[in-house]
Amino acid sequence: MASKIKVKQTASTIDRPKNQKLIIKALGLGKVNKVREFNDTPQIRGMVEKVKHLVKIIN
Repeated sequence: MASKIKVKQTASTIDRPKNQKLIIKALGLGKVNKVREFNDTPQIRGMVEKVKHLVKIIN
C-alpha cells in the first residue's frame, strides 16, 4: 500500500503569483487550515515543494 501524506494550507494565496494559486487549487486547497490527504508520489511532492511557504506536511 502506498504511503500517505497530509498537506495543510497555512497561508493565504492573496498577492501570490498565478502559478502558485493554480498549484494550491490543483491540490484541492484554497482556504487557510484546510487539510487534504494524498498518496506520497513524486508529483505531489513536487507541487508541495513549489508552494512550501504556503503549506505544511502534517502527520
